[in-house]
Amino acid sequence: MAITEQAATGRASRDHRLLHLTPGRACSLLGLALVILGSLALTRDGLSLMQGLIALWTPPDFTDAANLGQADSALLSAQLVAHVSWWPRLVCALLAGGALGMAGVLMQQVLRNPLAAPTTLGVASGASLAMMLATLFAPALMAGTGMAEGGLQLGREWVALIGGMVAMGLVFALAWARGMSPTVVVLAGLVVNLYIGALGMVLLLFNQEALHGTLVWGAGSLAQNSWDGVITLVTRLIPGMLLALVLMRPLAVLDLDEANARSLGVSLRKLRLMSLGLAVFLSACVVSVLGIIGFIGLAAPACVRLMGARRLGQRLLWAPLFGALLLAVTDLVVANLDGLLPKLIPTGAMTAALGAPLLLWLIPRLKMAQGTGPISAGLSLVRRHPHPEKLHILLAIGVLLAVLSALISGNTASGWTLDSEWLHGQLSVLEWRLPRVLAAAGAGVLLALSGTLLQRLTNNPMASPEILGISGGTAIALMLTLLLVPGASQLTLLAAGVCGALLCLALLVLLNHRSGFIPERVLLCGVAITALYDAVRGIILADGDPRGQQILAWLSGSTYYVELTSAVVVLALAVISVLMLRPLARWLDILPLGTASASALGIGVSRARLCLLGIVALLTALATLIVGPLSFVGLLAPHLARLLGLSRARDHMLGAVLCGALLMVLADWLGRQLLFPYEIPAGLMASLIGGSYFLWSLRKPS
Repeated sequence: MAITEQAATGRASRDHRLLHLTPGRACSLLGLALVILGSLALTRDGLSLMQGLIALWTPPDFTDAANLGQADSALLSAQLVAHVSWWPRLVCALLAGGALGMAGVLMQQVLRNPLAAPTTLGVASGASLAMMLATLFAPALMAGTGMAEGGLQLGREWVALIGGMVAMGLVFALAWARGMSPTVVVLAGLVVNLYIGALGMVLLLFNQEALHGTLVWGAGSLAQNSWDGVITLVTRLIPGMLLALVLMRPLAVLDLDEANARSLGVSLRKLRLMSLGLAVFLSACVVSVLGIIGFIGLAAPACVRLMGARRLGQRLLWAPLFGALLLAVTDLVVANLDGLLPKLIPTGAMTAALGAPLLLWLIPRLKMAQGTGPISAGLSLVRRHPHPEKLHILLAIGVLLAVLSALISGNTASGWTLDSEWLHGQLSVLEWRLPRVLAAAGAGVLLALSGTLLQRLTNNPMASPEILGISGGTAIALMLTLLLVPGASQLTLLAAGVCGALLCLALLVLLNHRSGFIPERVLLCGVAITALYDAVRGIILADGDPRGQQILAWLSGSTYYVELTSAVVVLALAVISVLMLRPLARWLDILPLGTASASALGIGVSRARLCLLGIVALLTALATLIVGPLSFVGLLAPHLARLLGLSRARDHMLGAVLCGALLMVLADWLGRQLLFPYEIPAGLMASLIGGSYFLWSLRKPS
């Protein structure tokens, strides 16, 4: 009986191994899906699989087209479309997916970080911003390699390469002083991505017509009308990928520790620099031709590793193949959707939309070490202010002075002026400026309050609605509501925003409660949700829907359209929220001590956390309605309050609220003045100010 049970157990184990998804089986399944979807796509266009294969090698001959019947003419047209559009698009997808998969393997191997990828390290966003700047201010650089009468011509791939290198160099410069730990690298990459995204949004707002074509390109469009893109990718990517294979043996040394690697005579600095430069080059070439293709560089290496490809050689083989097939299959699905739906769906954005849930599924399965927040050490050493009440009064005076300055001073056609008409009963200035100032102050209070609650609730100083993806989830729900619900009221939008924020919070708790909220996992959740927000935004803006301009204005965080009634309501709700939350300061003092200590002191931990998280969702949704999802105020204001010495929960909360109001009022005022008569929306201006501060704070050693 025991032998029979043992044999049955052995058979079950073997059956389990047979059913286990290896990289080879996964690629086989994707290859089969590619053949089926490709055949369906060709059949939909009126071609059989054989006719489609013939169109790949032989372009149709139209010399006798005038003597052909209608059916033969339609067949020739279909073959022409397949030859100059369908096949180049498929080959571009295979090349781009393979290159991004290999770039992800190189980055992860060099940095010993399973979260490293072109998207998480800012390479893709930096390349995109460089292309936008070149398009606006130096279009000759994009023409091709060489010298011309107008000056130097680099070509698109070299412009993208420079932008990607600069962005990744900024990430490394920020993380270098802290030992390149995975937490700091991911956090720096996320902040750089958000900061570059804010700069790109500013350019887009002021140059909508000139950059309209870059919306589709930036979202990752694989559409082709010739073989030029294929030729460009082949001549750049194939040599780069072959060079990566040549570096396979030296790169394997990086699996050893630093001392053993140096004892083998390998120059680690040169090897890392060469490998990262090659990874950036591969990513930049893809971005220059096809735009930003999200998540292939992160998902392909992670998937093949989970499927059993542990050694570097295995990952360099299977990750490019898996990435190529995954992107090609996704593109065929998108192409079929384009035929069924009247909307344009860029493949890069759709890949990110599909990859974000995949990454969320992978997060609990990635092995990560417990670590501390990248900036927690510095904050814990800040000396407590001896007189917090006096500091609160000074901050309140600062807020009042900022409000007064924003109301009575400004840049006009005749230069800087100090308006005093309102002192004589003329309210024209207040009619225009007061709603914006009140709305900005209210939004700053709400974001600062939600950031303070999150940081104290999780005992994690890098927690905020922006970093953890809560603002992005709120924005996704609001954008979908604006598109799917005609004439949605403010109450409907608020309800949708709260639901989106609650869903993101539920995801964060579900994926991280067992691991004890390891910072790397929490940050990676924020990366995934933010990427999903970017994908939804890219799809909506690239579609050309007239409502896209309204959404773009709202995403930028402009207070231009806020009415006085709405502004007063927002500010009143912000003040009421502060007053209602002050009695909960005891929870915020005790919860960071841990579950056991909090329970021993009489606090229902689960009930308190759920209550506070629900409040965070409501505050974030209300603030996002006013200033969009890009602001860093939820992260910056609590930090400033701590740096000023406000450590107790009650003092910290009030100080953060005053700092948040001050930051948003100044951001709104500066946004109206710096580029007069043009305006930088308050949300974008706050993200530029907050991002600059946070980048500066990361550069300091821990």
